[in-house]
Order: sequence, then C-alpha cells, then structure tokens
Amino acid sequence: MGNIYDGAFRTILNDCRKLIIPVINEIFSEHYTGEEEIRFFPNEHFLDQQDAADKERITDTNFQIIGITAKKYHLECESSLPDGRITIRLFEYDAQIALDEGEVTEETLTVTFPNTAVMYLRAYKKTPDKMKYVIITPGGTVQYDVPIMKVQSYSLDEIFEKRLLMLIPFYIFSHEKSFSEYNNNEDKLEELKAEYQIILERLDDLEKQGIIGAFDKRTIIDLSSDVINEIARKYENVQKGIGAMMRGPLIQTEARTILNRGISQGISETKKETALRMLKMGKLTVEEIAEYSALSVAEVEQLANLQTV
Repeated sequence: MGNIYDGAFRTILNDCRKLIIPVINEIFSEHYTGEEEIRFFPNEHFLDQQDAADKERITDTNFQIIGITAKKYHLECESSLPDGRITIRLFEYDAQIALDEGEVTEETLTVTFPNTAVMYLRAYKKTPDKMKYVIITPGGTVQYDVPIMKVQSYSLDEIFEKRLLMLIPFYIFSHEKSFSEYNNNEDKLEELKAEYQIILERLDDLEKQGIIGAFDKRTIIDLSSDVINEIARKYENVQKGIGAMMRGPLIQTEARTILNRGISQGISETKKETALRMLKMGKLTVEEIAEYSALSVAEVEQLANLQTV
C-alpha cells in the first residue's frame, strides 16, 4: 500500500485514538461507549525464520481497549487487490503479537491471539466479506473469521450517523472510478466539491456540539487533503478543486490556533510577531499571512526574506 495511505491511517489512529472506537464497534459488534482506555503497543515485530535472519514486520495497529474486560485488537489497512499473501501476513503478525505476550507457567505456554480485521480502501469483485484462519493441531482444529470492512460500501450519511469519522480521509476512494469524468466535466466536479462542502459543514457541526475537538477536525481535514493529493495526482482539476477546498479550512484552523493561543495566554503580540509565527508554520502563503496578521503583503515578504538570511 502507498505510504501516504498507510501513514494517514496510522496518524489518525495515534493522534485521534477515540475515533477508532466506533470502527471497532462496527466491525466486531462491540458496544464500547468511547470512554474506555485505549493502550497502544509497539508495531514492530521480529519473525523467527529458519532460512534467514530475524525479519522485521510492522503492523498497522496493535492496541488494547480496556472496558469491562481488556481486549487486544489488530487492524490492518489495505488498498491492494486481495491475495493469499495478505492472509498469511496477517497470521504472521497475529502469531507474533500473541508470542510477544505469551506466558509460560510450569512448562505450559499460553498465547492470546488478537481480534483481527482488515479495512479495505478499495473493493474489488474478488474482495471477500471475511477471511478465515483454520489451524489444525494435534489437539484439534481451531478456526475463526477475520472480518473485512469495505470503506467504499459506506455512504456519507452512514459515516456520520455511525460516527465512523476515521473513514473520512479515505472517502475519496468511493469516487476514484469517476476521476476522469470529474477532471473533464466542470459540472460534475462541482457536484463533488458540493459533497466535500457538506463534509466540512458536518465536521463543523460536530465540533460545535463538542462531539469532536478542534484537533480531531483539523487532523481529519489535513489527512483528507493528503490522501486526495495522492490518489488524484494524475487528475489536476480534481486535485486542485477538492484539495484546495480541504486546504482552506485547514489554513484557517492553523492561523486561528496561533492567534487564539496568544489571546488565551494573555500574550499581546505585535502584528509582525504574529506574522513570524505563521511564517515558521510553513503552510501559509504570503497573501494569507498578510490577511490574518493585518500586515501588507510587502511587509510579510520583508519578514520572510529576513528569515532566509
């Protein structure tokens, strides 16, 4: 899977941990409230192999949710075509996770396998609804399902109604097959932009209601922009049209954060000090900094030049 998608998935999990709870409820039919403790564990595991040195494997997630009981989870994100290698890789991860925390008491080894699932960003005809492990041992056969979440099967209404906000950065995958049409048809592109405007408005509403924080909203928008720029890199109009939409609220949020931080801490900054802080942020244009700091474009350009000297 591309590093952008992989990175977006891990970032939203690590930075906005509570957003994983509704996803776990959806996949495993759990009933977590969102108040549970989430404890993450190292993603790096070393697999013992007879014909080679220990091989490092990195899982997408390895965490525990502590509610009435504590349960271990392993969730992988995939954008590629399903093949048998994915199932083998999952089992290798699961076995190593179990061994890492295995306990030996009076020569009895006890290992606990995590609850595992795969989140597919793209769904193909060959994409099954679940995978299955069948483990044949001298003491008997053990088998269980590994559920699959297909991101493209969720409508925008379902994502918001079920609070599956972690899926929003990847929602653009549901439009991937129509990129060529959007790129060459301005009316169709406007329809897509209108849909993303609804996403921004609904995120704003959730923030106002206190359901998500400003940081969570900013992260969702930021990662959505990254994914859009990657998946639509061959479609300039789509990339600019939707990417610019997501960047706008992001810029406003970052600039507002800088201004509000000074206000909340009782700091009286000059216009130039505010502009310098925004320049260091590195994500705003000279024109945007001028607008937010109330300086002229020429004054901001002069400050920028001084920074590079």
